[in-house]
Amino acid sequence: MAKSKYHVGLEIGTSTTRMVVAEVKPDLSVKILGLGQSKSAGVRKGEIQDVNQARACIKATLLEAEDLSDIKIGCVFLAVTGGHIRGLNNRGTFRLPGENVEVMNDHIIEVEDIASDTSIPSDHGYIHTLSRNYRLDGQEHRSPPIGLFGNTLEADFHLVHGIKTRIQNTMRVAKECAIEIDDIVFSPLASAQVALNRERKEAGALVVDIGAGTTDYVLYVNGAIFASGCIPIGGDHIQNDIHLVTHVPLSKAEKLKLEYGDVSAEGQSAAGTIKLDDDVGLDVPEIERSILNKVIAARLNEIFKILESRLPEGVTHHIGTGIYLTGGVSKTKGISKVVNDVFSLPVFRPEQTDLSGTTAYFKDPQLFTTLGLIRYAQILEQGDKPSHSPLNFFSKLFGK
Repeated sequence: MAKSKYHVGLEIGTSTTRMVVAEVKPDLSVKILGLGQSKSAGVRKGEIQDVNQARACIKATLLEAEDLSDIKIGCVFLAVTGGHIRGLNNRGTFRLPGENVEVMNDHIIEVEDIASDTSIPSDHGYIHTLSRNYRLDGQEHRSPPIGLFGNTLEADFHLVHGIKTRIQNTMRVAKECAIEIDDIVFSPLASAQVALNRERKEAGALVVDIGAGTTDYVLYVNGAIFASGCIPIGGDHIQNDIHLVTHVPLSKAEKLKLEYGDVSAEGQSAAGTIKLDDDVGLDVPEIERSILNKVIAARLNEIFKILESRLPEGVTHHIGTGIYLTGGVSKTKGISKVVNDVFSLPVFRPEQTDLSGTTAYFKDPQLFTTLGLIRYAQILEQGDKPSHSPLNFFSKLFGK
């Protein structure tokens, strides 16, 4: 009888370190067994700044995850992010040897090598080399056209790359906690595995994950990844803006953002003042709701304007389903209006429904990256290529 298998996803975020443990049953259903999480330290904009502090957070998260799941954790799928990570598209062209030659597997390997070999900065390494589609004598194919006859074979790839030493630092901290790494995954690619189904990818969809320190994104067009990247701006920048404008402490700024912020500019959300509780014996000024909302809206508008400028020109016309928001900042009241003002597209906050376990996990947009790591692992376990085909992460990182 087939046995259940277990997968673990680890995200070392700017504000929170999370670890999700899941059981994949013989019928391929997935049950979440436990979530460990702790407040991050030594991490800035998704990157390791202090090894000792970050390691302590991972250890605390690991102990909680093991306690809740009753599983000894030895290896994880690790999410990585950072403003240094870039995505680019490249096409490889291979002239088949002879006239009207049958395409063989060796030819596919050759054209894929050409497509995935392009100039990137010398200090960068590949995180993902993702096949998008193939062409044989100009005719497009979703899968390798093995067995067909032709003369010119082409392959389109999406390549994700980043600074090798920064990725090594994230891997090192995990490994120092006696955790082996099954694979590394660019954070928005993980989030997309649970935010989007096949139909949404085919119709065209943009996933935007707004965390404390970064805004990660991945765009699918015709079922394949068309663009991806990381903007080093997130929720912490909104809190700092509130602090600078209202002069309230940063801890109060976070409360203002979460409990009172509403950028829809409708009704009571734009009227009156907010009086915060005084818990340290100091005078806390009343805050104009309209000012608070303008500050939040201005920073969110900046983030989405930058995102719009990062996407290939004219590609928004191919986003048939809309924009899917994940990450903690996606819970900001009225955020859909800000996004729609920039992109003029429908905006959704997805929920994952085909996993079992604690229901609250699947409704929390902050957990989509770690849940996505589990889905990514499951796809690999089934021997399927996800919408991006992974290579061994050591060769991806150091082989180019």
